[in-house]
Amino acid sequence: MAMLKIENLQVYYGFINAIKGVSFEVNEGEIIALIGANGAGKTTILHTVTGLITPKSGKIEFEGINLVKTPAHKIVSLGMSHVPEGRRIFQQLSVYDNLRLGAFTLTDKKQIEKNFEYVYHHFPVLAERKKQIAGTLSGGEQQMLAMGRALMTNPKMLLMDEPSMGLSPIFVNEIFHIIGEVSRDGTTVLLVEQNAKKALSIADRAYVLEAGRISLEGKASDLINDENVKKAYLGE
Repeated sequence: MAMLKIENLQVYYGFINAIKGVSFEVNEGEIIALIGANGAGKTTILHTVTGLITPKSGKIEFEGINLVKTPAHKIVSLGMSHVPEGRRIFQQLSVYDNLRLGAFTLTDKKQIEKNFEYVYHHFPVLAERKKQIAGTLSGGEQQMLAMGRALMTNPKMLLMDEPSMGLSPIFVNEIFHIIGEVSRDGTTVLLVEQNAKKALSIADRAYVLEAGRISLEGKASDLINDENVKKAYLGE
């Protein structure tokens, strides 16, 4: 059974139809990539799934629960965590305080400590810099902090919006390596990414979004060799 199921999603900004009848699903344990050009509607879909935007129509179900009728702040408690585009860390707070805020839905102190250990295991630099003010970290370190904060909730599913944006190639490789590790630990991942080659290299399946519609879907290993995808998104 699909962990996340989206059916005939319609989203409008005023009179503009941004998402036009999109349907897709994410099964437990998968890494699913949503790729497409700027303005294709990738971020809008993530914002609608996590309750930041209300769709005009369509169904969004997470483990059988109707997310359209669930307030955004309650979606985190269901086991879904969102790493937003642009990181959105709390710049004035320390690394530790940013991570601690990520666990705001948890009350079990032992579980919170376990989650800190898990995050520090995957991101040793955050352990080294836990007292540092988050706004003074490099771009790559801030991205790691945004991911670590999302993982502090112990999510079943992680939604990631453009994790490689603005990062050096070394950090991009590191971030994608960690996404793979988190997936192998059992977290399901829905990844929105403009770096199509990188996204397809770690995804199980992928959907190509064009002007608010899904134009292609399939195994990531097939799409990475698809001539249309190569021309449009892989710079070949």
